[in-house]
Amino acid sequence: MERRVAIFDSTLRDGSQGEGLSFSVDDKLRIVQLLDELGVAYIEAGNPASNVKDLSFFQRLGSLSLRTSQVVAFGSTRRAGISCDEDRNLQSLASCPVDVVAIFGKCWTFQVTDILRISLEENLELIRSSVAWLVGKGKRVFFDAEHFFDGWKEDRDYAMRCLEAAKEAGAEVLVLCETRGGRLPDEVEEAVRDVVATFPEDGIAIHAHNDSGCAVASSLAAVKAGASQVQGTLLGIGERCGNAALSTLIADLELKMGIRCISGRLEQLGGICKAVAALCNINIAPRSPYIGASAFAHKGGMHIDGVLKDPKSFEHVRPELVGSSRRLLMSEVAGRALLMRRIEAVMPGLGKDSEPVVALTELLKAKEAEGYQYEGAENSFDVLIYKELFHSEPFFTLIHYQTIGSLPYADPGSGASHTALVKASVRGESAIAAAEGRGPVNALDKALRGVLEQFYPSLRTVHLVDYKVRVLDGADATASRVRVLIDSSDGQDSWSTIGVSSDIIKASFLALSDSMEYKLFKDRNRRR
Repeated sequence: MERRVAIFDSTLRDGSQGEGLSFSVDDKLRIVQLLDELGVAYIEAGNPASNVKDLSFFQRLGSLSLRTSQVVAFGSTRRAGISCDEDRNLQSLASCPVDVVAIFGKCWTFQVTDILRISLEENLELIRSSVAWLVGKGKRVFFDAEHFFDGWKEDRDYAMRCLEAAKEAGAEVLVLCETRGGRLPDEVEEAVRDVVATFPEDGIAIHAHNDSGCAVASSLAAVKAGASQVQGTLLGIGERCGNAALSTLIADLELKMGIRCISGRLEQLGGICKAVAALCNINIAPRSPYIGASAFAHKGGMHIDGVLKDPKSFEHVRPELVGSSRRLLMSEVAGRALLMRRIEAVMPGLGKDSEPVVALTELLKAKEAEGYQYEGAENSFDVLIYKELFHSEPFFTLIHYQTIGSLPYADPGSGASHTALVKASVRGESAIAAAEGRGPVNALDKALRGVLEQFYPSLRTVHLVDYKVRVLDGADATASRVRVLIDSSDGQDSWSTIGVSSDIIKASFLALSDSMEYKLFKDRNRRR
């Protein structure tokens, strides 16, 4: 039979404990829908006893119609000195409208005697009675064996007794928590093998933190040792260094180990991760395996040449399998293969050793020496290609621009702090426009549009999507050169352009000009 491993996502519980992260109730409901679409088995959504937001979430949970996922409520064993009937946390779990609950209990003697400050036997009774009480209320219980790997290393017998207490009380899954994230994968694998051999009929889960950078590797080692459930957060978010990244684990399990772990389609992974990241208000790290912007990005000339001939030369999986795409980065080290690919799109039939191609190669190297970096703004290089190959009359030529700032604002109600004046020549005719804006770049953008849109009405559809500035070398302080990257869209296509100068206004204007010119070149090519 095909081996299966269940995925347990804790983005909404453990993930929300990460620095700078906070979810509204609507955010949480939407993330549940996305995880259900991906097809994870369990979604740990919070502690109904901990705060009003989590309580409200569980009250609204009934409005969702989930296809594959089961929502899990989280809590702890009862507090020492009171009964289960008196414990507010257990009462909230019992009344929560979910079938599965996860409760954590201590499994490391140090945590019991020095942190809880109770006897080892009393801790076993906390575990046993809490699990049994919830099972008696009709709940399926997953027992989170907190600090299990530290406890197993220091006092194996006691750690195992904690698992035995939970099992005897009716726990369905024993979750081995690598709480401090400090154990290496071989230690995790050894401990999991021991637990699987001791409890062969029980569900065993791994819950790893990433403090030593080993959460994914430790989780895979646990699966190899027999774990039947993997816990983590989709994007690896969580307290301190985060949890095991399920985006990586899901792809590794399915593509590398041949283990089925989600009921949805794996090619949805990239898109769902991006949607969850937007709700988390974070950016996916570019070098995140499988889903990051750089995961299938190639820059070296030999690599690009190989990938163009056969992608498996430098890619371990096809990007489309996980909902990602291949990117070939334009730079001075990219080689002629990529350069020819971009040139062919504009002017087919040129040889790689032809004079225009050689000239463009040298121009690319010279521009990058100035600080241009086309791998993030390939469309500015497309503008260079158009100009160098066609030698056509430019769409417009700048004659003069000027920006003026004021503080306090001349018109506080409008928020406008700057005025810009732009004069340009278009088709042999001079035109001038002025505009106010919220900052010099915004004013300059408006003034440039004021000149150009009367000649090129299609530019009215263009709007800026993103604007980024990077100081190239801070040694010259405020006189340092800066690189400005602008992302633009006309509602159908998106493109990125770049400008470099020691004058941030000039760098911005260069990027803005390339953005407008790229749109005009694009429109002209469509009409041909």
